Amino acid sequence: MTEKSSGASTNNNRKPGAGRAVKKTKGFSDAEQAAMKERARELKAEARAGRNKADGERAVLAKIAEMPKLDRTLGERLHAIVKANAPALAPKLWYGMPAYANKAGKVVCFFQAATKFKTRYASFAFTDQSNLDEKTLWATGFGLKALTAAEEMKLAALVKKAVRS
Repeated sequence: MTEKSSGASTNNNRKPGAGRAVKKTKGFSDAEQAAMKERARELKAEARAGRNKADGERAVLAKIAEMPKLDRTLGERLHAIVKANAPALAPKLWYGMPAYANKAGKVVCFFQAATKFKTRYASFAFTDQSNLDEKTLWATGFGLKALTAAEEMKLAALVKKAVRS
């Protein structure tokens, strides 16, 4: 005697979704995958180093030194601005880019070189750990091709504001 199925497949060898067209997505780009792997290495290194501020600064300066001239120039200036205006922030690498973290180890601001993801311009941005909240709308990131003295002053004021309690 043969049992009839009530519509459910009795073939346990079929894979779920078999017979249906599977939509392929691109997923993460090679650069994004490399950034994630780099971040994993950074987290392991941080755990070993115990969040040593001097080690973090060495790593940030080494990363900046590896950058092409325009990105390197911006990275050096931004590093100097953050150090001068928010000395309590600890330099560290974040997804392979210079970042600056509060005492809890949370990134407050970071620099992303234009060459990181082959973009037209570099960027400097603040995370939700910053204290920039102003009414209902405020800027948290800036595209950079160069820095003038006036722009450096604006960023310095924002960095100071970002770390105020």
